[in-house]
Amino acid sequence: MKLAHRTSNHWLPSLIDEMFTNDYLGGTQQTRKPFTPSVNVSEMEDQYVLKMSIPGFKKEEGFIEIDKDLLTISSEVDAVKQESTEQFSRKEFGKKSFRRSFHLPGTVHLEKIDASYKNGVLGIAFPKKEEALPQPKRMIILK
Repeated sequence: MKLAHRTSNHWLPSLIDEMFTNDYLGGTQQTRKPFTPSVNVSEMEDQYVLKMSIPGFKKEEGFIEIDKDLLTISSEVDAVKQESTEQFSRKEFGKKSFRRSFHLPGTVHLEKIDASYKNGVLGIAFPKKEEALPQPKRMIILK
């Protein structure tokens, strides 16, 4: 069997892509990647702490739900930009949203979870159950 090297024209596919992705009527077309907030999770002796960076969102726009052992943090906000002068008027619609889910370990005391939002950072503290806390060292006497 003989392998043949195939050459192709790379300019035609890029020309077609450019025709369909650029707006030739004077506007601009933007494609945005979905927003995924950054998360830091740390474990301490008595609790787990989750910190999520969500700048630009208000406290009232966020939702935190727990269903069994699944924690879901989400927000969806309609964003409308409007600009007008004597010559023209422009109105753009959009949404800013995110959704992140986490499985909670069985050692979390679900009734005592505490959350706060300050300066674009959401902080959630997950206290550990008593049986999950470190036990003090004890001596066992031999008989």
